[in-house]
Amino acid sequence: MSANLKYLSLGILVFQTTSLVLTMRYSRTLKEEGPRYLSSTAVVVAELLKIMACILLVYKDSKCSLRTLNRVLHDEILNKPMETLKLAIPSGIYTLQNNLLYVALSNLDAATYQVTYQLKILTTALFSVSMLSKKLSVFQWLSLVILMTGVAFVQWPSDSQEFDSKELSASSQFVGLMAVLIACFSSGFAGVYFEKILKETKQSVWIRNIQLGFFGSIFGLMGVYIYDGELVSKNGFFQGYNRLTWIVVALQALGGLVIAAVIKYADNILKGFATSLSIILSTLISYFWLQDFVPSSIFFLGAILVITATFLYGYDPKPAGNPTKA
Repeated sequence: MSANLKYLSLGILVFQTTSLVLTMRYSRTLKEEGPRYLSSTAVVVAELLKIMACILLVYKDSKCSLRTLNRVLHDEILNKPMETLKLAIPSGIYTLQNNLLYVALSNLDAATYQVTYQLKILTTALFSVSMLSKKLSVFQWLSLVILMTGVAFVQWPSDSQEFDSKELSASSQFVGLMAVLIACFSSGFAGVYFEKILKETKQSVWIRNIQLGFFGSIFGLMGVYIYDGELVSKNGFFQGYNRLTWIVVALQALGGLVIAAVIKYADNILKGFATSLSIILSTLISYFWLQDFVPSSIFFLGAILVITATFLYGYDPKPAGNPTKA
């Protein structure tokens, strides 16, 4: 049963990661009449959907009893205000990160984004060492060097790019790259901070995600008011929303829950396999379907290095001839 859940969770992760990147990219470049949907409102709606999904999961864990659900939410959230407030910091960072991903995919093709975003492995590792006092193996340090080299190759300018007058201009690529890099640092810090909180308390992952979603909604609404308040008052909160927009929002809401399931049921090797498969699928679909990306030989070299680094980082060599368990 656990093996089935392991591969099911990884299959869903590949689907969610690949689909989110491609649909988000397509939705931000699709030419339609009328105003385009606001990414700031999409982030808020995704947070609200995540809260609803987590409440349903807590309800299921409460043996489908509304009374038990109400007691759990009251005891774990309202009666523990300091524990709840701890989630404000990573929640605000995650909200910033989610907005940056829209900026990145508005300015970068899906394949380049997918490979570059794997730099979050590097930032997560560095924050883990500094904040959790984790020790990295030789294989992990080597993988980080390979990762940086691979991403540098992917970002290397190519003569095959023929999109000078389109979205993929040098300036927009720089904006996209900066958005991805900041997102990588925010993802690394928030992820390690969240892991630290989870290790210090015994609250369930679903309760923690409800707390994250609550603060994320508040921070997201502040962003909507500050950056897009005028547009919202003019054309409405759900301006430009269509079926594709709702798919993007649902996939983004699903992301955190899928990652939680992968952490619970899968290991780093299989998670690396899922990430690598997602990069390959994004590259192929970006080239054949979206037609906004022409891969060069140096891109392929960089992508192979990133995929290799992803596997190597999760590699855990078993000590030979030592039957004792850690």
